[in-house]
Amino acid sequence: MLSNARIAVLGAGKMGETLISSLLQAQVVDKKHLVATTKHGQRAEMLAEKYGIEATTDNRQAAVGADVLLLCVKPQVVLEVLSEIAESVDVGQLVVSVAASVTTKLIEDGLQKEVPVIRAMPNTPCLIRQGMTGLCAGRFANDEQLQRADFIFKQVGRTVCVDEKHMDAVTGLSASGPAFIYVVIESMAEGGVKAGLPRSVATELAAQAVLGAASMVLETGEHPALLKDAVTTPAGCTIDGLMELEEGGLRVTLIKTVFKATQRASELVESN
Repeated sequence: MLSNARIAVLGAGKMGETLISSLLQAQVVDKKHLVATTKHGQRAEMLAEKYGIEATTDNRQAAVGADVLLLCVKPQVVLEVLSEIAESVDVGQLVVSVAASVTTKLIEDGLQKEVPVIRAMPNTPCLIRQGMTGLCAGRFANDEQLQRADFIFKQVGRTVCVDEKHMDAVTGLSASGPAFIYVVIESMAEGGVKAGLPRSVATELAAQAVLGAASMVLETGEHPALLKDAVTTPAGCTIDGLMELEEGGLRVTLIKTVFKATQRASELVESN
């Protein structure tokens, strides 16, 4: 999918560097075809030395001749970067943006031409190649270009393609979701400590329980409710724990949490 493609990573922060590292590790792109940009020259030098790629502080220069532009800058500076590179970008290039809540239309309008744009919403587990990324295509992007973007993000985890109207929900559920799960893990571990376990043991048990349960959902394809029932034996300890969860309103709280995060995601561009 990326054979001989020149890729420019504009804004090589944590996510940008993760994509660089993963693409190189997977050997799906040659380092001589990668260029990265950063705000500071010192970081550009570090990236060049660490990965053996071209790195610069000049977004305009990096955009020239790139087949794929990975726009990894913060949402509040997207318009500024688009104005920098607009003259360097043509309709034969593919722009893939990971800027939260920034619509494909905003990017298309910022480039002032019918450039194919793919919007991506990855989450932080991408840093260990266990991420989840939601993708959607702009008005001028075709299926082949969407597949190319999908291939890129499959190097850092799973992907799902959705209509753009669902991207705020992807942000609220998948991008924000790890933070919610960290609270669950922390709380379960605290329960273990209350029951007498050492904190390190309790944390490991809780984290592995979450990892294992998530893997069961993904690998079996079973509904979570069925998997829950398989653990819940009559008159056992699990049902007592589930009753406490219901009384505490965990189910409704998590539903409202995701919905609130989704609402906030829809407001990010305006607030920036």
